[in-house]
Amino acid sequence: MTQSEHSVPPRVSIIVVSYNTREMTLECLRSVQAQTQVPYELILVDNASTDGSAEAIAAEFPDVRMMAETDNHGFALANNLAAQAARGEYLLLLNPDTVVLDHAIDRLVAFADAHSQARIWGGKTLYGDMSLNPTNAWNRMTLWGVISQALGFSSLFRNSNLFNPEAIPGWDRDSESEVDIVTGCFFLIKRAFWEELGGFDKTFYMYGEEADLCLRARAKGARPKITPEAQIIHYAGASEKVLSDKMVRLLRAKMTLILHHFPAWQRKFGQAVFRLWPWSRMVGLSILRRPEAANVWREIWQRRQEWQDGY
Repeated sequence: MTQSEHSVPPRVSIIVVSYNTREMTLECLRSVQAQTQVPYELILVDNASTDGSAEAIAAEFPDVRMMAETDNHGFALANNLAAQAARGEYLLLLNPDTVVLDHAIDRLVAFADAHSQARIWGGKTLYGDMSLNPTNAWNRMTLWGVISQALGFSSLFRNSNLFNPEAIPGWDRDSESEVDIVTGCFFLIKRAFWEELGGFDKTFYMYGEEADLCLRARAKGARPKITPEAQIIHYAGASEKVLSDKMVRLLRAKMTLILHHFPAWQRKFGQAVFRLWPWSRMVGLSILRRPEAANVWREIWQRRQEWQDGY
């Protein structure tokens, strides 16, 4: 049950940021309520949804601490706003397009208690059909990884750790593992450490913010860790309907990550090579006679003025 008594702080403050995902958000909150026994509070930031999300959530979940915003703040700033209001020992960032399975939040908090040196923790994510969703964790971007993407190697050899290093393809997610980056859909961190890091860098409107925070955390000695014992469904992409728009945001974020986290001597070259990735995808898909996919990447390439210099 949501811990509403202010005299007894919750162990974990669960933060959900929603945008036009009313039914999925309601399903997510129902699963939290049904599957969570550790004392918690729920803080929901609604980013100016137009689908009645805020009203529906407030009606069904009166104990949720609702922040119904009139502007869409994006993911990073909205989580920062919610974290300022949080009272828990831990912060759990939870996407609205998720379903908590088999006491996953309880399991993740217990895992964090047992592995405190990691300082950031995550679980295993599944698609709606219960198959593996491997996007729960990533390796950091590297110059070799960027070159491999631009040359098409990461697409041709998706299961190769050498040619697709960022995706960690050699790991089946069924074992505990240290990772560079825990994805923000199911992301646990001590509130004190979050505050020490200054939360998300608000430069990142959407995408890349958790990668930036994890890399800054690693520089302070954190070793983020994943457990397969805490599992959720993550449908993914529910609030971002147009693929080209999503990729423009993602490319912009990745260009910023290169600027912020590559060694100084690699930054300009890394960004120059990364700019070629959408072009190579467009050409490769055209050669493979996949016109619909090629046209999406053509649009992304044509919109390069929007993303090529990052945020």
